[in-house]
Amino acid sequence: MKPDGATSSVRITRRTVVLGLGAAALGASGTAAYGIGIEPMRLAITRYRIRPGAPWPEGLSLRIVAVSDVHACDPFMTPEHIRRIVETANGLGGDVIVLLGDYVRGMHAFTTIVESADWAPVLGALKAPLGTYAILGNHDWWADRAACERGHGPTFAGEALTRAGIRVLENEALPLQVRGHDVWLAGLGDQLSFQGTWWRYGFKRMGSDDLPATLAAIPDGAPAILLAHEPDIFPKVPARVALTLSGHTHGGQVRLFGYAPVVPSRYGRRYAYGHVREQTDLVVSGGLGMSGLPVRLGIPPEIVVVDLSSEPVA
Repeated sequence: MKPDGATSSVRITRRTVVLGLGAAALGASGTAAYGIGIEPMRLAITRYRIRPGAPWPEGLSLRIVAVSDVHACDPFMTPEHIRRIVETANGLGGDVIVLLGDYVRGMHAFTTIVESADWAPVLGALKAPLGTYAILGNHDWWADRAACERGHGPTFAGEALTRAGIRVLENEALPLQVRGHDVWLAGLGDQLSFQGTWWRYGFKRMGSDDLPATLAAIPDGAPAILLAHEPDIFPKVPARVALTLSGHTHGGQVRLFGYAPVVPSRYGRRYAYGHVREQTDLVVSGGLGMSGLPVRLGIPPEIVVVDLSSEPVA
């Protein structure tokens, strides 16, 4: 098994330093200390109830539990902390659990790598009646230089999830049997897979995504849900898809009075966070971990619960 990176020998020391910032936040009310030491360790449950505008069977309800942007690393997202997230997710009564990408570390400052052999089996404990399904995110590709250079998978993150018993969807769709109805679950390849090696592919290929191929297997008029790590694909998603679920943005990771100064999207804050209804419905999770900088402020880590139903939303 290929290791993801070297294991650090300063695990306890780093944990003590970073979590010590949380105590400093309580004592000194320091905003920066809170954003580094307290908020990243919180866990919120964010719920949406959506009546799809797209085709949806009368009387059918479906609860989706979505986990996104774990970014396993020490000291913020250790296997022990991920295990607590898994236990919480399992208790939310989901019919299906979906993982929306970015399982590997997304930053280097103040962190050390957690190997896929350590985080994947923990995620493998996610359980729901209709199963657990995953897509990959940009960092899952970028961390695997060999996969990026050859222009296709498998990636070590995808292989680790598969070994843990989680079905990874890469530009494919499958039907879920939901109380006598087929509801199609589609998983899109990542849109930024080859951002660092685009020059190898004649300036034509930035991602491994193929939306037409992903949706091709879904019969016309059948209810469908799309998993897409980056929400930027949403303007191209046809109205026949009942719901698109995305992550990637972390809600901006710093969000002050509902405003995120920086969002990693070509559309700015249009798809930064939450429920968006345009030609169909989109929910963007704020995710769990951190990328770039070790700070979350005003957008605590969250598990998303979406209840899809043909009944009117109260």
